[in-house]
Amino acid sequence: MTAEVVTDRESARSGWVKVLSQHELPRALELTQSQPLTNAFVASRISLGLEHHWKIGGGLWGFYTDSGLESLLFVGANIVPVNTTERSRELFAAELIRTGRRSSSLLGNKNEVLDLWDRISAVWGRPREIRDTQPFMVIDSPAQGQRDQRVRQVLPTELSILLPASIHMFTEEVGVSPVLNGGQAQYERRVAEVIAERNAYAIIEGNRVIFKAEVGFATPTVAQLQGVWVAPDLRGQGISGPAVAAVVDHVQREVAPVVTLYVNNFNIAAHRTYSTIGFRECATFATVLF
Repeated sequence: MTAEVVTDRESARSGWVKVLSQHELPRALELTQSQPLTNAFVASRISLGLEHHWKIGGGLWGFYTDSGLESLLFVGANIVPVNTTERSRELFAAELIRTGRRSSSLLGNKNEVLDLWDRISAVWGRPREIRDTQPFMVIDSPAQGQRDQRVRQVLPTELSILLPASIHMFTEEVGVSPVLNGGQAQYERRVAEVIAERNAYAIIEGNRVIFKAEVGFATPTVAQLQGVWVAPDLRGQGISGPAVAAVVDHVQREVAPVVTLYVNNFNIAAHRTYSTIGFRECATFATVLF
C-alpha cells in the first residue's frame, strides 16, 4: 500500500489513508476503545502487535485528518472496519479496489460493512453470501439457568477427536469445508493452536464430541465465543443452553469478565438459547463472505 492514498491538496485536507507504523499502534488501540465490545477483535490484534513487534496477522490501515487518526481498517483474512465514517470508507474502498481482494470475509458493524461493500462490490464481484443482519450479543453477569458439568477444556491429546467436529461446524456455518484444496494441514494446525491456548471447550463422551465452543479472541476485558456446535443427531434435546452457560462460567473466570458473540438472524433457536441464559443484543453485525 502507498504511504498515502490521497495526495492532492484539496482532498488531503479532508483526510488520507496510510498503513500504520509500530509507534502509531497505541493510538490505534485507544481508538478501538470507543466501542470496546464490537472492536475487541481489532483491539486484540493491535495488543498482539504491541507485545510482539507488528505480529498482528494482517495489515492495519488508518484514516487521518489534520486532527489525527480517526478510523481504522484491519485487512487480513477478515476485513474489519473500526469507527469509520462516510469519508474514511470512501478512501478505504478506493484502496481495497486498488489492492484487490485477498480476504475471505468483510465483517463488523452492519452499517459500516454494508456501505463499504457497496463501494467495492462492482469491482470485487459477486460474494458467496451476504449475511446482512447478525445480532451482536453480550453477557457481563453470571449466566442464567443450569450448567452442564461435563463441559471442560479440550486437551492437546484430543485434537483428533475435536477436529472432525470443528470441520463439520465450519462447513455448516461458512458453507465450504476448511480442508478443501489441500487445507487439511493448515486447518489442523489452527485447531491445535486453539487447544494449546486453552480456548477450546467441549463435552466429549466415548471419543465423540457432543458439544463444542471456543474463544475466538480476547482482550483483558472482553472475550468472544465462536464455533458453538452441537452434534446434529442430538439437537433439540436442550444440550446447548446448559453447555453454553458452563462455557460462559469458564470464560468469565479464566479469560475475561465480559463475553460476546454474534449470531445469524435466521438461526432462531441459537438466538433464543443465548437470550435465555442472559445474553442481550447490543449491536448488529453484517458479514460478506467471499
